[in-house]
Amino acid sequence: MSSTPEPTPVDHDLPSVASLPGESPAVAPPPRPRSSTAAVVLATLAVGFALWAMQSLLLPILLAMFFALIGNPILRVLQKLRVPRFLGALAVLSAGIASAVLMGSLLAAPAGDLMRQLPREMRQVAPKLREVIKPVQEARKGAENIARVAGGGDAAPVRVVRTEEDPYRALVATPRMAATVLAVVLLTFFFMVYGDDLQRKVLALLPGRQQQRFTRDLLQSIEREVSRYVLTITVINFGLGLAFAGMLAALGLTLPEALMWGTLAALLNYMPYVGPLIGVTMTLLMGFVHFDSPLEALLPAGGYLLLHTLEGQLLTPIVLGRRMAISPLVLILGLMTFGWLWGVVGLLLAVPLLACVKLALERLHGMEAWARLME
Repeated sequence: MSSTPEPTPVDHDLPSVASLPGESPAVAPPPRPRSSTAAVVLATLAVGFALWAMQSLLLPILLAMFFALIGNPILRVLQKLRVPRFLGALAVLSAGIASAVLMGSLLAAPAGDLMRQLPREMRQVAPKLREVIKPVQEARKGAENIARVAGGGDAAPVRVVRTEEDPYRALVATPRMAATVLAVVLLTFFFMVYGDDLQRKVLALLPGRQQQRFTRDLLQSIEREVSRYVLTITVINFGLGLAFAGMLAALGLTLPEALMWGTLAALLNYMPYVGPLIGVTMTLLMGFVHFDSPLEALLPAGGYLLLHTLEGQLLTPIVLGRRMAISPLVLILGLMTFGWLWGVVGLLLAVPLLACVKLALERLHGMEAWARLME
């Protein structure tokens, strides 16, 4: 009696690969090894520490790239008018420096007066603020009494440590700041003039034509989109600062002081959520300093909040659309991360860096879901 041969078991986990007659069966490529979670965490921590430790080197380069992104759309227009890139970059950079120097000379006097009068003004505004925050103080005293009763005694006195400023540190910091500003200016000029040549030479180092073409298209798309975004945001912030300065001038502030607060509002608007919060707080204090009536004191902060709401909810979405939209949660996390790493400069660069990451993820195969996560 013949026994029936048992069927050969089939491994359903292996993909079946069809082969043509007369050819040896194709072998499936081995699966790509995946990094462990611990390795990814350690690599992330190492990169974060490197970014923090190298901030004195990285921040001038990133600031220069940021300013070059602002000037690149203007350079393209000048190149269409047959202006050489070298002369166009020199003209754009000279106009930017001249505007900064002119604005600084106009705002130096009111800013100096404000810093000299700030202690006296704060003493005058203290009674007004005390009436506003009186309920908060009463709640804090109640919490302290509860904590004292729970601790079984009086709270330990707070020791105040006075620190004296080191004159040698200030003497060393001034030339270092001047050297940093000069480095940013020179790097901005070189990025605008030689950025395309540097990009072509870097792409030539890649091994294959397909990789070179893909990387070139990716870099050009990121540069075009981000430069258009940064220039548009700069124009919008400039208009916001002028509108706020005009509103303050109409409320009775002098023109130099109104321009100073308008410039501050324009700079703070580069930092979403964080900048407007700081601006509302500062304009609220300024209103209590300049106006006696509580209703009039709230007008500068109310006007600033109104202008920022119109800009953020109406003007910017209409001009930019949803192309560069980033999730508020991702934006807050990015601002916290870059602000912790690089301070105020990190807050300024957070949005352009996040926009670059989002555009890169949109074009990388298999990373589209991460780009949608950031929207």
